[in-house]
Amino acid sequence: FVRMAWHSAGTYRLADGRGGAGAGQQRFAPLNSWPDNANLDKARRLLWPIKQKYGRKISWADLMILTGNVALESMGFKTFGFAGGRPDVWEPDENVYWGAESTWLGGDKRYSGERDLAKPLAAVQMGLIYVNPEGPNGNPDPLAAARDIRDTFARMAMDDEETVALIAGGHTFGKTHGAGDAALVGLEPEGGGIEDQGFGWISKHGSGFGGDAITSGLEVTWTTTPTKWSNNFFENLFGFEWELTKSPAGAHQWTAKNAEASIPHAHDPSKKLLPTMLTTDLSLRFDPAYEKISRRFLEHPEQFADAFARAWFKLTHRDMGPRSRYLGADVPAEVLVWQDPVPDVDHVLVDAQDVAALKAQVLASGLSIAELVSTAWASASTFRGGDKRGGANGARIRLAPQKDWEVNQPAQLAKVLGQLEAIQQAFNAAQQTSGRGKKISLADLIVLAGGAAVEAAAKKAGQDVTVSFTPGRTDASQAQTDVPSFEVMEPVADGFRNYVKPGQEGAVAELLIDRANQLTLTGPEMTVLVGGLRVLGGNVASSAAHGVFTQRPQTLSNDFFVNLLDMRTKWQKSASAPGVLEGVDRSGGTPKWTGTVADLVFGSNSQLRALAEVYGSSDAQAVFVQDFVKAWTKVMNLDRFDVA
Repeated sequence: FVRMAWHSAGTYRLADGRGGAGAGQQRFAPLNSWPDNANLDKARRLLWPIKQKYGRKISWADLMILTGNVALESMGFKTFGFAGGRPDVWEPDENVYWGAESTWLGGDKRYSGERDLAKPLAAVQMGLIYVNPEGPNGNPDPLAAARDIRDTFARMAMDDEETVALIAGGHTFGKTHGAGDAALVGLEPEGGGIEDQGFGWISKHGSGFGGDAITSGLEVTWTTTPTKWSNNFFENLFGFEWELTKSPAGAHQWTAKNAEASIPHAHDPSKKLLPTMLTTDLSLRFDPAYEKISRRFLEHPEQFADAFARAWFKLTHRDMGPRSRYLGADVPAEVLVWQDPVPDVDHVLVDAQDVAALKAQVLASGLSIAELVSTAWASASTFRGGDKRGGANGARIRLAPQKDWEVNQPAQLAKVLGQLEAIQQAFNAAQQTSGRGKKISLADLIVLAGGAAVEAAAKKAGQDVTVSFTPGRTDASQAQTDVPSFEVMEPVADGFRNYVKPGQEGAVAELLIDRANQLTLTGPEMTVLVGGLRVLGGNVASSAAHGVFTQRPQTLSNDFFVNLLDMRTKWQKSASAPGVLEGVDRSGGTPKWTGTVADLVFGSNSQLRALAEVYGSSDAQAVFVQDFVKAWTKVMNLDRFDVA
């Protein structure tokens, strides 16, 4: 049960926020058939009577994590807490890239150079959660294994102390299973017969279970009390010297030298075994940084217990997003920086009259429609549907590292934020003087200002629209912002703003689709947003003219689609600018437009062209504006889990 919960959560990776326990994906392929998840089908099946009893009152995703907590607590460990709120899905998430390898445990396509793991991957081999417990590619070298461990756990948002605590804490309990030849183990669940009813890894070795079980192929029990919390993992790790041996299944593992048989046999009370360890366990002793932490935990068991409790909570809740999504009586009161906290609302919120007045002030400030739209989009579009991080709440766009991201155009951003802050401060001061107690946060004002700009741009196109606005965002501090964990969120490309870092031009279309997926957008929503942002001036300065297929910029028109689909334009690749295409008059060759792959894909891809044709039709202007406003509002509110 502990391993089931761990592996449900352990697929999370920081680079793209995908994976993790938040949707119960371990029930589906490919995760249900990963070699590292061998025999967890039995653990999940044991939970069915509980899930059946409580039905919709608890999700599978919550139940698996709760079960891990209960298992730890049943062995005398005090957990940090538990939050429910993970909704189930009913099909596998096919948007997650797990690697290019086509065979289980393959790893040849994810590494380059000496040992550089491709982003956003975290695991070292296809079908593993973390690292190979025998060492890199089965090489039993604890120091080489430590390098893999550090890289992999960092990619899953864990520092060295959390890494040591998780490995040692997890290996305080239970054992690995490698009682015999792995060739006797049958296919994974997705490869099994219909009569197996979702069970996999059916073994022909002896009874196939208990003392005959084969899972990883390793046969290791770490402590003298494998069903009770203790500090014996570290006591054994440092208390013995170790020699390389092999399990009955032929896997590399380590056995204590000159030791007495002190480890209980899991299935025969009359037997005792020699202490054993994995190569990756010895990394915690022989890597200098890990060794320092491990010795401290050996000497201070209370620090180890606290570190494991906190790391386990982080592991199992990292992809849940803000605390406003947490449910239940066991939610810990302590606020943790990795939760990306924002202050509670401590003031009276603005009403409709205030919103109208603030919109008027923003539009009279001298800031352009393009500047206001760009700033609001930059603030909100950091949201990631995978781990529910990012978004406009907190106004972290004014803080490091986001304020310095190239895609956010720091000079322009500073100008816009400076003027919006002046409006905010004047409004709040006037409210304080009058005794009304109302305030507007900068996070709210950024979104409100973007909405005002969209309304103004629609009016220029001849349409009166209202962009809905719900106040209640607050402003995070720099101390509430974990800078390293936000640095990995900096876009290498953002097709909505026609931005791409040099060298990534060939992947622009794919990266646009990926960002739309992170923003939980449908195909039509992505399409209408790109078309609208182009004419509103949402491009970064380096691509200012690309894709702006209009003669009336900062007007919310459907010109992007009309001109993209104009049959009088012929497109050709630029001879001087990578990733840029030039549109010329088909008859005379006169230059008309320039665009990027993120623009032209809406004319070349058959599905996207079908959507572009909807918005490029002569009767589409009104529906284009309506759909843009709906999609814009959706993005602005993606992180508002505090409102219904």
